[in-house]
Amino acid sequence: MSIAVSKLHFAYGSVPVLRDVSFCLEKGELLAVLGPNGAGKSTLFRCMLGMERKYSGTVTVDGQDAAKLSPRALASRIAYIPQVHAHAFPYSVEETVLMGTAHALSPFSSPGKTQHMWAQEAMEAVGIAHLKEKTVSKLSGGEQQLVLIARALAQRAEILLMDEPTSSLDYGNQARVLQRVRTLADSGYSIMISTHNPQHALFYADRVLALNGGEVCACGAPGEVITPMLLETLYGVKASLIETETGLFIAPKEKGGEERV
Repeated sequence: MSIAVSKLHFAYGSVPVLRDVSFCLEKGELLAVLGPNGAGKSTLFRCMLGMERKYSGTVTVDGQDAAKLSPRALASRIAYIPQVHAHAFPYSVEETVLMGTAHALSPFSSPGKTQHMWAQEAMEAVGIAHLKEKTVSKLSGGEQQLVLIARALAQRAEILLMDEPTSSLDYGNQARVLQRVRTLADSGYSIMISTHNPQHALFYADRVLALNGGEVCACGAPGEVITPMLLETLYGVKASLIETETGLFIAPKEKGGEERV
């Protein structure tokens, strides 16, 4: 399943946030969205998810205008994975993942055999089936993020939008979560992930969409798009790209100093 955004404009009142944004996300592709705070990444996600509908331009899902789809129909196609957050209630992993099946249920009905099967398959897909009876709030940050991904998979949507899924994780959990995300893309999911770490885009993404001031300033293969000039434009940081055995590595420079290698 693919999604295409064409000439998207959006403003909060008289303040423009997105300007003429166009790109596509293909089946089985992992697209990383880069940009500084305030670049429009979260607003772009909200427009694609149908949470903001007062935009001009189009968002189409497999050729269908997303603005004309009901929330339930859109939920069957696109799932959202937020950042890890504090869990106020002691839900188990399985209970949390089952919440992803809510759009397929009628009001006041409970998950049945089919929904439990979807939840089990989702937990197995991200490697947390052995944690199904554990309380989510007692898991590590990386495990909690995988629970949120499993909840999205249980939604049975083939397009996944992930909002900075590694922002609160340590280095090891960042790698483990992103490896799972990469595996999901390789299995056919269309995945769009926002990140403040361009190194993640270099290692895991198929393509990069760079936003600055609400506009697309670059879009293409990570090794072609992520350049010292782009990094300075987006983040105000001077850096070099160094070729290593595992790919390109970003080496920031100190002001007036030499490369850190």
